[in-house]
Amino acid sequence: MATKSSNQNLHDAKTAKKDEFYTQLSDIEKELKHYKEHFKDKVVLCNCDDPRVSNFFHYFSFNFEQLGLKKLIATCYKNQNIDLFSEHTSEQAIYLEYYGDKNGNNVPDADEIGIKHLKGDGDFRSRECIELLKQADIVVTNPPFSLFREFVAQLVKYDKKFLIIGNLNAVTYIDVFKLIKENKLWLGASIHSGDREFGVPDDYPLESAGNRIDSDGKKYIRVKGVRWFTNLDYTERHEDLILCKKYNSEEYPKYDNYDAINVDKTNDIPLDYNGIIGVPITFMDKYNPVQFEIVGCNRGVDQDPNKIYGRGSFLNGKETFKRLFIRNKKI
Repeated sequence: MATKSSNQNLHDAKTAKKDEFYTQLSDIEKELKHYKEHFKDKVVLCNCDDPRVSNFFHYFSFNFEQLGLKKLIATCYKNQNIDLFSEHTSEQAIYLEYYGDKNGNNVPDADEIGIKHLKGDGDFRSRECIELLKQADIVVTNPPFSLFREFVAQLVKYDKKFLIIGNLNAVTYIDVFKLIKENKLWLGASIHSGDREFGVPDDYPLESAGNRIDSDGKKYIRVKGVRWFTNLDYTERHEDLILCKKYNSEEYPKYDNYDAINVDKTNDIPLDYNGIIGVPITFMDKYNPVQFEIVGCNRGVDQDPNKIYGRGSFLNGKETFKRLFIRNKKI
């Protein structure tokens, strides 16, 4: 295997640092409560984690018995603490294995957590991390946003169930959209709007007004457009979107280069229109595959790749924002 140049290693390190976000425990708890029946007798892998600060490892280790897990694995990128309960440091990557409480105190004690060395750097794409992936039934983590496409592709390749965090714009990535269209991937239950707060390393620069440092000196940033992505089913995604407005040609103009009407807000989808409708990508928060069919996307996905559908004189010659094309299956 070819080795990377020092410049490439430096670039990768900077990218990894920008992607090093720690998900809040409250956000994990709000989402995971919708999937508890999926975890009984399953092996869970958190493969983009630093278990010292990972709330994913915290959640699954402290809820191991309640969820009925079989095994919990967490991989840790290099230059992290091997001994989770001291200040010793090492350049070597590690992974953790937890089989549940052994002494009856319902707490994941240090001597119950197996800490093992990795030969490589703990990258989820490495051969040894892929071997750990093969053991897992469900992957739950916050993967690097810059590597989201690769991460999803790997999960699909190895046919894994998953619950991961990403940016809403990933809906329009070609490979991700294909999975959404085929009903093999959808958005999670708990995050539908606004931004979310993530912990970041001590040396992470805080450059915007929405970021903060708490009383213990821990840094946090706010990230817009965050969503859960999953292929674990849950009850709420099969609830119909209630539609109230009726179609009229003045309020719902058609695109100049595509036979579809434009809708700016999901709640304004007409209840009586049986043609193709262009909706914002936030529609995915309300998408019920029984109620709607996803036809395409105005970024060339599943349409003509040389066009950006939605340019039109009715929008003063400007292209629309990102749109999904849908059809109401119940009309």
